[in-house]
Amino acid sequence: MKQEMVKQGRVEQKSQKGILGWKKVGIHIVAIFLSLLSVLPFWIMLMNATRSTTAIQAGISLFPSSFLKSNWDVLTGKGFNAVRGIINSSIIAFGSTGLSVYFSTLTAYGLTVYRFKGRDLLFSFIIGIIMIPTQLNLIGFYQFMLRLGLTNSFIPLIIPAIASPATVFFMRQYLVATMPFDIIESARIDGAGEFRIFNIMTIPIMKPAIATMSIFGVVTSWNNFLTPLTLLTNEKKYTLPLMVQMLKGDIYKTEYGGIYLGISLTILPLLVIYFALSKYIIRGVAMGGVKE
Repeated sequence: MKQEMVKQGRVEQKSQKGILGWKKVGIHIVAIFLSLLSVLPFWIMLMNATRSTTAIQAGISLFPSSFLKSNWDVLTGKGFNAVRGIINSSIIAFGSTGLSVYFSTLTAYGLTVYRFKGRDLLFSFIIGIIMIPTQLNLIGFYQFMLRLGLTNSFIPLIIPAIASPATVFFMRQYLVATMPFDIIESARIDGAGEFRIFNIMTIPIMKPAIATMSIFGVVTSWNNFLTPLTLLTNEKKYTLPLMVQMLKGDIYKTEYGGIYLGISLTILPLLVIYFALSKYIIRGVAMGGVKE
């Protein structure tokens, strides 16, 4: 009887291991499929950047062609200056993201660490602002910038990013979950100032959240089309999305190969930024997994 029970137990263990093994295989297959599905649009875009307009209109291809040079000539022939566009987009994207992340983290720190009357009401007001579409403020914002003489300038595209309700909300939630408040009290007892505590102690703890919101901030600002279109009139200050839009201005023929090449040049810096900052996000997830 005992031997039969032992054999039966071994058979059950093997069957359970087999089921778990098949489950892992299925999970890996689904993960690989979803990964390929996510990469496919970027791959098609890069391949179309090397194809002619006629070939693009004929159908989809997963293999490169030999029209990259001619597509580049189309871009430069229509006044597409990739270097100038990258510089303009970088100034706006990195400037606005830096201000947004720093001051939003500072605001979240104040809403989390300090206890004062109306704190929860103020936080609820910030959340309420998130519900308002930015397009509703565009006309009034343009008129305000026009009166200040700041149209056709990078200033209105960078400075207003200081007030970012969504970033404040995200940073506050992260602080509430991860901030060791005892360390702050100890630093205050040792005589450290509030800004020193924030810059030296809080920001290193917030690196994963800062990296996450930096990615979202750069991508949002880099891809922003409507606001620069409204405020900028000088072509020398155009961002990459505006330059790509100009390629569609030919009423006789649209060079899709050149457009795909311009879009590829617009997206490649964002991919570099993502891969540079993604390690901080993974590190933050790992730290949160072992936090007691």
